[in-house]
Amino acid sequence: MFDKGDRVVYPNHGAGTIVDVEVKEILGEEKKYYIMELPIGEMRVMIPVHKVEEIGIRDVIDEEEAENVFHLLKGEKSKMSQNWNRRYRANMEKLKTGDIYEVVEVVRNLTIRDMEKGLSTGEKKMLSNARKILISELVLAKDMSEEKVVEKIDNILENNPNVNQDED
Repeated sequence: MFDKGDRVVYPNHGAGTIVDVEVKEILGEEKKYYIMELPIGEMRVMIPVHKVEEIGIRDVIDEEEAENVFHLLKGEKSKMSQNWNRRYRANMEKLKTGDIYEVVEVVRNLTIRDMEKGLSTGEKKMLSNARKILISELVLAKDMSEEKVVEKIDNILENNPNVNQDED
């Protein structure tokens, strides 16, 4: 599976580094856990080794894929429901997959929508969470500081030529 030092992504939490593998006794049963440290927010997460596949833990993308992610940020907003509730559920499903391309789509789409029309409180929170997930993986994939990644993402999104286009 994974070893100490591996960089992995935990869907809905973001990317981090496995800093240890520990055996814990919980309810009288010994189980193995990966201890993952996230670069943003100094959070530590315990991941049950036996549930890695079920949870969807995966390796961090490589540098080439990171460039694809930055390129996708420049793209057009995908078609989204006008109903905020449906849009929220669809975006939540994308985030749950843990797929970086789904996450970048949520960040791009919600950022563009925010610039054009504003977001509900729930969508603002979702955008903030999606950005953290995206940033944490790009920090590890590109070996860049959090500040540099945030600056690059913001620069791309602020200069996205697809903002303010009419809805189809």
